[in-house]
Amino acid sequence: MTEGRQRVWLITGCSSGFGRELVPAAVRAGDLVMATARKPEQLEALAGDQVRTCALDVTAPATIEAAVQATLDAFGRIDVVVNNAGNGSVGAVEELGMDELRALMEVMFFGAVEVTKAVVPHLRAQGSGAIVQISSMGGQVSPAGFGAYCSAKFALEGISEALAGELAPFGVRVLIVEPGAFRTEFGGARMHRSRRIDAYELETRAAIDTMDGTQPGDPAKAAAAILCALDAPDPPLRLALGADAVEAIRAKHARNQADLDAWEELSVSTALD
Repeated sequence: MTEGRQRVWLITGCSSGFGRELVPAAVRAGDLVMATARKPEQLEALAGDQVRTCALDVTAPATIEAAVQATLDAFGRIDVVVNNAGNGSVGAVEELGMDELRALMEVMFFGAVEVTKAVVPHLRAQGSGAIVQISSMGGQVSPAGFGAYCSAKFALEGISEALAGELAPFGVRVLIVEPGAFRTEFGGARMHRSRRIDAYELETRAAIDTMDGTQPGDPAKAAAAILCALDAPDPPLRLALGADAVEAIRAKHARNQADLDAWEELSVSTALD
């Protein structure tokens, strides 16, 4: 991607999860990293010769611009931006407060878009680079109880697919990462829980309360897989991570194909005579 040069990474949400694991993975590859979080003091253990840290709150545009500039000042360029900051949400659609949904979208969709837009001019001008969007298998599959979370990931994947087509002529790649259940803090304090309506007995809500520490996925292996995909000569647009993600997404595609086939005659009958 950078023809043997050290890549420069700008990663959001490095206080935990995939963001934190991507930092040492990039360092092992010989790259340079600007690790960011809302509370940069949480990143002190990551700092070193190849790693700088700074504050970045994806809901505060001034901190986004400052982090981009800090990366350019420290390393002279940006090659990979990773939109990882976010949190989960569980609850039925009827249970959701609209203010809660808007707050979730601000972080997981609008914030990621704001970071992307701040970096794109630099990548486009240099004619190379990559944007890594940490989505989820929930970017394609939306189980009951995860409507808010998945709506943000669906939106992120939609805009990223268009972005990939727009930036390809400039040599800039987009990689949408779709993890399944990984051993992160997704089910803990970072999980927003909507108010309960007694009529809804959601299996997903019960699962979330007990999932932390039981997820099958290894975040360090996920980070290594992301680097592997970025280094591939013909990288995918979407990279599913985890057997559960592969199985769920494949089943969703099969259901969609079955519906297309079953209803094709009616679907195509709507043309003007």
